[in-house]
Amino acid sequence: MSRTVARLLAESLEAHDVDQIYCVPGESYVGLTSELLQRNSMRVVVCRHETGAGYMAVADGRLRARAGVAMVSRGPGMANAMGPLHTAFHDATPMVVLVGQVERKDFGRLALQEQNYSRLLSDTTKLVIEVNEPEQASEAIARAFHVAESGTQGPVAVILPEDIFDEETDAEIDAARDRPIAGPRLDDLNQLAEMLAKSERPLVPVGGALWADHLRDPAALADLNRLAEEWVLPINPTHRRPHLFDALHPNYGGYMGIRVPPALIGEMKKADLMVALGERMTDSVSQSYTFPAAPTPQLPFVHVWPDANEVGRVWRPTLGLPCSPHEVIKALLAKGTPPDAAKRRDWVAGLNAIHRQLLAKEWNPTSDGINFAAIVCEVDKHLAPDAVVTTDAGNFGSFVHRYIGFKQSQIFLSAVVGAMGSGMPMAVGAAMRQPGRQVVCFIGDGGTLMMGNEIATAIQYGAAPVMIISDNSMYGTIGMHSYVRYPDRPFLEGTRLTNPDFAAWGRSFGAEGITIRNDSEIADGIAAAFAVKTKPVVVHCLTSAVQMSAWRRFTGSETTLP
Repeated sequence: MSRTVARLLAESLEAHDVDQIYCVPGESYVGLTSELLQRNSMRVVVCRHETGAGYMAVADGRLRARAGVAMVSRGPGMANAMGPLHTAFHDATPMVVLVGQVERKDFGRLALQEQNYSRLLSDTTKLVIEVNEPEQASEAIARAFHVAESGTQGPVAVILPEDIFDEETDAEIDAARDRPIAGPRLDDLNQLAEMLAKSERPLVPVGGALWADHLRDPAALADLNRLAEEWVLPINPTHRRPHLFDALHPNYGGYMGIRVPPALIGEMKKADLMVALGERMTDSVSQSYTFPAAPTPQLPFVHVWPDANEVGRVWRPTLGLPCSPHEVIKALLAKGTPPDAAKRRDWVAGLNAIHRQLLAKEWNPTSDGINFAAIVCEVDKHLAPDAVVTTDAGNFGSFVHRYIGFKQSQIFLSAVVGAMGSGMPMAVGAAMRQPGRQVVCFIGDGGTLMMGNEIATAIQYGAAPVMIISDNSMYGTIGMHSYVRYPDRPFLEGTRLTNPDFAAWGRSFGAEGITIRNDSEIADGIAAAFAVKTKPVVVHCLTSAVQMSAWRRFTGSETTLP
């Protein structure tokens, strides 16, 4: 059957269960958008910036067992989407981005906004597929989703010349391909079981690949709980993956985020075995490649990750299992509990006790604004058991990780790689993907004026996230790093920000706007924010710059800081 390439692409996306695409409309792919709008089989979400569209697609890739999809125009449009691509690549999040290109007859002439995407995107995508032949359009879509969702998940770019959409082709739709799931070799599983049985002080960091398994099979997290309880193991959710294990579970062994507090990391370093389940292992998780030490770990190290190219790339593991972490968990459960697993109860209890102390809702007031701890703890009282929480990049996020005890029924979304501007579009994407579910975004004053404009997209499509803005009038994280590294040098003028009235800014879009100026306004202000259900809410919190993070205060002599 003959059809246009635009129709073939639309039907191919439908065959891959795509029901929502995020974009900023562009002339280079108007042939495809017009077909999608005419078919009306999926929602084409018109965003305000390609960065926002990309982060919404990243959020989609985290919320269901399918790559999120964004469409961007050539040249500047693609350049604007580089942040989300970088995030998806480093965070191992499945994403397919459809990119417009100049007409094929103009290739190589430096036509308007022409770009060599195979070169430009070589270090931020798993694969770049150029569709220059109509017969390969559907095959390209199938390959893009297969590569994005397999092994180490990540972004794939499909390049579509402007003149290809109206061409006719007899090519058939290439159906979605089953995601390959690798299991452990019997010898490797036996060795792992033996190592765990002998260990008296194991650590089990769990990360994003286990979440990907959970999206495919919701039993994954329940099986993790069983393994922790039956084998008496401490579970350590890794950087910006706090929802993978219930923070109040007695087997919670501490959060392995960036810069783990001394009391906890000191105890962790007494471990005699580390088993990384679905954690890629990065500088953030490994405490700047010191625990485990790279390339040679200072303790027996088992790395479970669904990609043989990643296992052994940085560390020399004692045992590497290039397979699904859930398959490993199921296989260990099938083997049965070691007879003396109870020997680890004191070790698990000791780690959990430190974790509980760190989770305590204790903080000291600040004179130059609200200690953001007070805001976060008040928000925690209103979080639904199935809330989706997003944070932008910045030190304000440390308060979220310190004071909120996440549940496995909740979802936490953030750029693990630490990209500013991701928080608000991820919140909008989550609210659109799962309407009616409570979505809360924590964001700083810097990130708000990067991508906070996507609140307009939320208004347009009926999404209603609650946006908690920490306004300390500076790029606080950079101020902290400047102060810590160069305490004798001035830094304020290099980090100060001049901000609008964010509550009024929010109201100008049609959102509810609330300002919290001091501690006495916190309870009523947060309660009022969560009472609004039908539109976005902007909560403008005037916060302390002295309280640099949940763990560190400014104690220097630069008197103009407050």
